[in-house]
Amino acid sequence: MKTSFHSAGKLLITGEYAVLDGAYALAIPTRFGQSLSVKENPSGRVDWKSFDVDQHCWLEASYSVNTLEVLSEPSEESENLRELLKLAQKLNPDFLKTCSGLEVETHLQFSRKWGLGSSSTLLNNIAQWAGIDPFQLLKNRFSGSGYDIACAGSKQPILYRIKKEIPEIKPVEFNPPFKDNLYFVYLNKKQNSLSEVVNYKKNKPNQKLIDEISSLALPIAKAATLEEFERLIQIHESFVSKLIGQQPIQQLLFSDFTGIIKSLGAWGGDFILVTGTDNVVGYFKSKGYSTIIPFSKMI
Repeated sequence: MKTSFHSAGKLLITGEYAVLDGAYALAIPTRFGQSLSVKENPSGRVDWKSFDVDQHCWLEASYSVNTLEVLSEPSEESENLRELLKLAQKLNPDFLKTCSGLEVETHLQFSRKWGLGSSSTLLNNIAQWAGIDPFQLLKNRFSGSGYDIACAGSKQPILYRIKKEIPEIKPVEFNPPFKDNLYFVYLNKKQNSLSEVVNYKKNKPNQKLIDEISSLALPIAKAATLEEFERLIQIHESFVSKLIGQQPIQQLLFSDFTGIIKSLGAWGGDFILVTGTDNVVGYFKSKGYSTIIPFSKMI
């Protein structure tokens, strides 16, 4: 039995919101991810510890190895994990059945606040461990497009869409010659993707805008110059702005910035993509945003 697993974090470069209605999205796995390790023992329990990037144990729980009954102090986190393990068992009835006891540890390589996929990397690691389809596990536990699960198991950027409820994943090159001019800036706020999905789905989809957004995924990935890339992401921002009825983040917060800014994923939090040179770090630090990661260190 394999005893260690790893999944990559994710960033959605294009197709935010529209990917829920079948648009192509450009998505990238990050250097940062999450690991899961398993050790067998005769304890009769599943003893689980989850550590954040600073090696702080943020979840400690124990379950009966036979029934997955919570044996430790109950919490929302331990109950959510139990539900995930029970669903994995439902999809593979042999999962955990022959174990006499287990010690499980997970380790994040990024801050839980960053929105890089602490849930999707965990889900994908559990799916690998249980020998099941991670998209089936996702479908039974969460809403969303599934692009984060596709990134979790990918070694390179992808074009992703949902076609007739089936994920379609196409590897794509996204290694721009101007990558030294690209930065990721954390907005000091973790966006609730689930509530954003729920709010978006309340409205009737605008198919014309969705098609326009979809058509930009590959050109943005293939852009040969920084000027072309900036032009395309500005067009993309305007389409998404119309789709969801929100003002682009650059107009809202950074109108005096000389480069171009694009939201990534659910608007209003997590990371933004920024184009610029040496001005980027000084500008955003002066605004109170200190987590600034160059493209080559993120991707």
